[in-house]
Amino acid sequence: MKILNVPGPKAKAIIERDHKVISPSYPRGYPFVMDHGLGCEVWDVDGNRFLDFMAGIAVASTGYCNPEVVKAIQEQAAKFIHISSDFYHEKWVELGEKLDEIAPFKDPAIAFMTNSGTESVEAALKLARHYTGRSEFIGFFGAFHGRTMGAVSLTASRAAYHRGFFPLLSGVAHVPFPDTYHPILAPNYAGEPYGETVVHYIEHQVLERIIPTDQVAGILVEPIQGEGGYVMPEASFFPALRKLCDKYGILLIADEVQSGMGRTGKWWAIENFGVEPDIITTAKGIASGMPLGAMVARKDIVKWPKGSHGNTYGGNPVSCVAALATIHLLETGFMANAEKVGAFAKKKLEEMAARHPSIGQVRGIGLMLGVEFVKNQQTHEPAPALRDDVVDAAFERGLLTLGCSKSTIRISPPLCMSQSEMEEGLAIFDEAITVAEEKHLK
Repeated sequence: MKILNVPGPKAKAIIERDHKVISPSYPRGYPFVMDHGLGCEVWDVDGNRFLDFMAGIAVASTGYCNPEVVKAIQEQAAKFIHISSDFYHEKWVELGEKLDEIAPFKDPAIAFMTNSGTESVEAALKLARHYTGRSEFIGFFGAFHGRTMGAVSLTASRAAYHRGFFPLLSGVAHVPFPDTYHPILAPNYAGEPYGETVVHYIEHQVLERIIPTDQVAGILVEPIQGEGGYVMPEASFFPALRKLCDKYGILLIADEVQSGMGRTGKWWAIENFGVEPDIITTAKGIASGMPLGAMVARKDIVKWPKGSHGNTYGGNPVSCVAALATIHLLETGFMANAEKVGAFAKKKLEEMAARHPSIGQVRGIGLMLGVEFVKNQQTHEPAPALRDDVVDAAFERGLLTLGCSKSTIRISPPLCMSQSEMEEGLAIFDEAITVAEEKHLK
């Protein structure tokens, strides 16, 4: 396969300028400097073409420059770009109506529009405290909910996200996520599913020993962990967790920022597990790259009064029309495509895993797939250096990927990716793994 000359001279020059004026806190993956994109293809400033397996961290759900999204943005921008949330506009209302229609609970839904996933999480935390009159939260190891002070306090995927920022938000307890590939709890009862083990741990260790049940406002959980490694929960987990929340009057908050908006072949990943949450948070894929998020809650929960929470840019009209166009594209084909092409990709990745000793597990649903790399398939010991070399080798061959957790690569392309594009990308991915294994598994 052809090896690209990356970064090229134009990319190097821009990166050098970037280092002089942009915060070093941004976690850059590799030296890709984008020029333009179309569908699932992108080109850098030196003219190199790449297939995209990461969609700007699962954001470009309809691909790059989808004509329907571009048209909606252009038409709205010609009318007005901004009117603050102190006033009204119809597209904001239309988006709220659509979110009510697709929300993963039977009750009517109310939306609070934000600019990002982190802001959606912050809104959910505030609403949960206001509605319940309680102050405490339970989160999960491996979780990522954002980097603002409240959201980062629930985040528990990397200690680096907390370094230098203590004290964090008080009233947060973390528990193990029901990851059967890396379990850290022993079952309470013989033959007990691991998901129930985790819920029993929450009830009998956290609630009985640490936090009184009448003080817990909410349990915040990703239906499929994103930054934590695209980890799928054990099947019994969410039904048991829903029962626990109902028993003690705790709100179940599903963070769908990365997993929602059709990525798993359903509107929301939580729908794959047969339970209804009380609140969801969304962003990333909702508007094809325009800055927008939302907290969506059951109407009976949204009791906070006028002025108790707000923002300036929430419900921005340009972002709203991009979201409406995105949702239309998802429901008229792209969501079904995610299910179909995702199933194809998972099968191919599992076949790949049988040939590569470095692949420990392939997991996920739809186009939210994770490939974990290990030093030993029996011990499941992570192989972060090998994973990083796979990412770099793929980049040099024209494939954009992103790592997550210690040693996982996420397969999260635009939901419009065709089967032939997926095959092309997986061929590059396969070769990149071979290159990395030759270096590490001699």
